[in-house]
Amino acid sequence: MPLRFLLVILPLLQVICLPAHAGLLGIFDTEFDEEKKPWLEIQAQLPAYPNIAKALPFEVPAARPTQFFVDPSSISVSEDGVVRFSLIATSSSGVLNVSYEGMRCETREKKLYAFGRKTGDWSRNRFAKWEEIPQTARDPQHNQLYSDFFCPQGDILGDTKEAISALERGINSRAQR
Repeated sequence: MPLRFLLVILPLLQVICLPAHAGLLGIFDTEFDEEKKPWLEIQAQLPAYPNIAKALPFEVPAARPTQFFVDPSSISVSEDGVVRFSLIATSSSGVLNVSYEGMRCETREKKLYAFGRKTGDWSRNRFAKWEEIPQTARDPQHNQLYSDFFCPQGDILGDTKEAISALERGINSRAQR
């Protein structure tokens, strides 16, 4: 009799307990769903070629006599946490370099999307990849943009207006010096 009882009752217990067990698994899965998702970059769209006369200068003392500018109409603060902008550099001998770049504040990285041509258009960088912004004198313009303008204290800007305002003032109000 006890064996027959177990053969009848065990399947019933499984049917009764299975929904409760499944509910607990659902809660368990939800906890994992709340984990940080892998970062996905938004496809960068190239802006219009910068109007150099309207570009905003920013000081890079470590790179003198080279002068640096950002085209305010090219600045974007995207949902993927990347600040994108056109960077303009002019040397004391008059050499002009124009690039379209991105800066990821969360990881202190930069990416070169395109090079400016003398013809006033862009050439996409076929080898574009995210690279660390070194905290050395080797890359002073990116350090300056990261620390003083686009990623104050490692935080991304609230919006494009904040970036333009910081460049116009000469520093982001949230930056520490």
